[in-house]
Amino acid sequence: MDIRKTLIRPVAMPASSSSAVVTPIMPAVVYASDSPDALDAQYEGRSPGYTYAREGHPNADILARRIDALEEMEGGIVTGSGMAAVAVVLMGLLRAGDHVLGADQLYGRSLRMMKEDLPRMGIATSLADPTDAAAMEAALRPETKLVLIELVSNPTLRIADLDGIAALCKARGILLAVDNTFTTPAAIAPVTRGADIVIHSVTKLLAGHADVTLGWVAARDPEVAQRLRVFAVTTGMTASPFDCWLAERGLMTFPLRFDRAQQTAQRLSEFLSGRAGVARVLYPGRADHPDAARAQSVLRGNPGTMLSFELEGGRAAANAFTEAAKGIAFAPTLGDVGTTLSHPASSSHRALTAEGRAALGISEGFFRVSLGLEDPDALLACFADGLDAARQARG
Repeated sequence: MDIRKTLIRPVAMPASSSSAVVTPIMPAVVYASDSPDALDAQYEGRSPGYTYAREGHPNADILARRIDALEEMEGGIVTGSGMAAVAVVLMGLLRAGDHVLGADQLYGRSLRMMKEDLPRMGIATSLADPTDAAAMEAALRPETKLVLIELVSNPTLRIADLDGIAALCKARGILLAVDNTFTTPAAIAPVTRGADIVIHSVTKLLAGHADVTLGWVAARDPEVAQRLRVFAVTTGMTASPFDCWLAERGLMTFPLRFDRAQQTAQRLSEFLSGRAGVARVLYPGRADHPDAARAQSVLRGNPGTMLSFELEGGRAAANAFTEAAKGIAFAPTLGDVGTTLSHPASSSHRALTAEGRAALGISEGFFRVSLGLEDPDALLACFADGLDAARQARG
């Protein structure tokens, strides 16, 4: 036998009268076409198919379609990370001479891109308070082409005036991009309230197991969506098939995980409120939240799985809390099946000055909590241990 003949491609898939119940992993990087005419038809959109994985592959498209359905959109694309999705929007749609207005409490890396990377490309940027549509309007310029907000800010959980900002953008012909990572489509589909572009870090609640890094972005206007896709393909922001497969698997339990974690978040907010050494608790489901009325209206009774609180005693109390709260991962992420604790001053917002963090309400004792699926009573006991240690550290 000439063993070289056994290595020649292609080999036909085995015939089967049944089909897989779950999506298979399809890791192929390249795809063969029948002829140059057939390849032309694919590139020109007259025939479906794949050519090269950087330009798209089945696992990414399957995941994108599932998230599209949740967000009531079409034509979304999956990227290699949430920040890649943000970059696709900011760099794929803007050019030198344009201006973009961002919310002043975006994710730390989004802020860095706004403040440092875009200006290097000749794109002007500024920030304003998204809870105040008048403040956002005052920051607009004639050359403003895009507004970027997070519906629920990271990490102080303020609620943007989505309706006011959407009306403002529509009147001015400005694109509105909403990062819906914190809120998720379980709470709201921003496109139904006037958003033109929706962004997700799929890494977080949608995938939900802290084992993939992915993003997703979709645009209401097909022409805008095509510009996003072309930029993503050109710059190689491709997601791996395996990560897409894992994320699709995680997405199947997303509603159950969201509901359970949201219930625990409500309990934790009640547990922390009024405790000695806790300066404040921020949770959109609480009546004392600064945007409580808006949260009820915009989030449709789903205040979410994220909670923030501030300890008295600064960094010393923060260190003592994290060291004593055994069983709670101290990690700069969110949306995992396990509860995670984040300290913005030392992680997501460490690039800001102390004065800059203070202006946002972020102190050395400030924590953000992403609730997971643990037994709520056991979780509260961990928090109690942390609070006791923080109290001792304060003396």
